[in-house]
Amino acid sequence: MMPTGSMEMPHRMDIPKLALSVAVPQMAGAVGALFTYPAISGWYASLAKPWFTPPPWIFAPVWTFLYLLMGIALYLVMQKSGREAKKGILIFGIQLALNVAWSALFFGLRNPGAGLVGIVLLWIAIAAAMRQFMKIDPRAAYMLAPYILWVTFAAVLNYYVWILNA
Repeated sequence: MMPTGSMEMPHRMDIPKLALSVAVPQMAGAVGALFTYPAISGWYASLAKPWFTPPPWIFAPVWTFLYLLMGIALYLVMQKSGREAKKGILIFGIQLALNVAWSALFFGLRNPGAGLVGIVLLWIAIAAAMRQFMKIDPRAAYMLAPYILWVTFAAVLNYYVWILNA
């Protein structure tokens, strides 16, 4: 017999919604890759980079994992209804667009200075999404923690690439 009171029954997993939530960030990553991959072996390889630059092969698996976490976070928020959840989804969409924009600025335009501006805006948007997600489902906010840490590292890397190649 289930105890009564304030205990909430677990929600059934909505597999189609989960699949969509995970697919959306992955698709954004694929769009960003359209700007990134053509620049990796030529332009990016020729840049002066700081000593702490990871090897190029590490970026794809890290971003794939981060996009997966982002998708799960989005799913958790999409499970809720109301104004706060809608606001969270909107902020998430903005940060996702800024994520793609950074790839276009840095790799597509081959402009580390513009990329630096873009990644700072991206960082602010991720922080805003985390703050909003915390109001809706703290687990969703925590899912974005590795993402903001990686973007912080990427911003530092972007800064040094800009300085070293100015």
